[in-house]
Amino acid sequence: MDQNIESFLTDLFEAAVDAADPMRALGRALPERPSGKTVVIGAGKGAAQLAQAFEQLWEGPLEGVVVTRYGYSAPCKHIRVMEAAHPVPDEAGLAATKALFDAVEGLGPDDLVVALVCGGGSSLLPCPAEGLTFEDEIALNECLLASGAPIGVMNMIRKQISGIKGGRLALAAHPARVVTLVVSDVPGDDPAQVASGPTVPDRTTREAAKAAARTYGIELPPKIAAFLDGDTNLPPLPDDPGFDGNDVRVVASAALSLEAAEKAARAAGVEAVILSDAIEGEAREIARMHAAMARECVAKARPFPPPVVLLSGGETTVTLRAKGRGGRNTEFLLSFALCIDGQTGISALAADTDGIDGSEDNAGAFADGDTAASIRKAGADPAEMLSKNDAWGAFDAAGTLFVPGPTGTNVNDFRAILIGALP
Repeated sequence: MDQNIESFLTDLFEAAVDAADPMRALGRALPERPSGKTVVIGAGKGAAQLAQAFEQLWEGPLEGVVVTRYGYSAPCKHIRVMEAAHPVPDEAGLAATKALFDAVEGLGPDDLVVALVCGGGSSLLPCPAEGLTFEDEIALNECLLASGAPIGVMNMIRKQISGIKGGRLALAAHPARVVTLVVSDVPGDDPAQVASGPTVPDRTTREAAKAAARTYGIELPPKIAAFLDGDTNLPPLPDDPGFDGNDVRVVASAALSLEAAEKAARAAGVEAVILSDAIEGEAREIARMHAAMARECVAKARPFPPPVVLLSGGETTVTLRAKGRGGRNTEFLLSFALCIDGQTGISALAADTDGIDGSEDNAGAFADGDTAASIRKAGADPAEMLSKNDAWGAFDAAGTLFVPGPTGTNVNDFRAILIGALP
């Protein structure tokens, strides 16, 4: 890929990430200081950076604990930062869950709990409901990750079998007031879906969760299926008095980040179009749709005449067919590269805004009409690698992996497709 194009696409990614910068996002939404204590809790792949920013912005004493993924920590003075496994929970996650409950225990009505919640928190906060074991929760997580179901469906099921998700952590903090500041990584920006809503309840029912599992063909582990057939340990509803006075604020989202990338593209002299910030579906199929639109723009200057950059976000899914390496953004891009094989005038970047896409250390990759040929030249078959879910291996062979490192935020997928030449 031309280095100028690669730099342009990277600039758009950085503009999107900068729009979700913790200092900027939290600075717009700080709650009023309480007369009592301020306790900060949080979970997600960007939770440590949020905690660090909150410490710098907050005027007054505070304490608390947040949990993030291994390798995503940031130094804090007053807030304890714990690390745990993602996307499959581990024992460290159990310890972090207990620490969060301990942090909000015994608070009074004059105290304030600030919950910093972002993507990845579901896996970082294991807490099997009474009657289930940690191993049951791990089995469910592995089942859901392999299913290809949308994140909303996964979280709907997770809430039913958890002792912390679905608002239960906020209920434990009562009578303290809870203000939840959310960096949204879910399509539609429903705060109850981010990290499965540890401090945000919703009206999801057991029947709805079971129906969603049937719809998406998810074969739940037997103990989980049996638990969902019962009526114990139900999630609290939003009208529970324990949530009175609480507040929820979405401080960063895919929509805001795509708008920032759109502005950056236009500043560089390229027209930009946001297709959607809430695209869901199988990554390889969504790629075919994007590729068809890009080819139409090249061939017939419709629906958008070149030069133009198509921007989109959301959260695609991958149905695992083999144990390959990669994530949903590289899977999207490998399918996209096959669809534009040999085509001139189309270049793309697909990446996860948290800096890590799936199982490896890359956020995503770059691709153009020469990428599939480059993979073949390196001795690999791109179509076969797609069939094996080994998109990372394909782009590693092509030398076009995108590795910015952890970004400290997470507003989901970022896709930028440049059609035509740069000015």
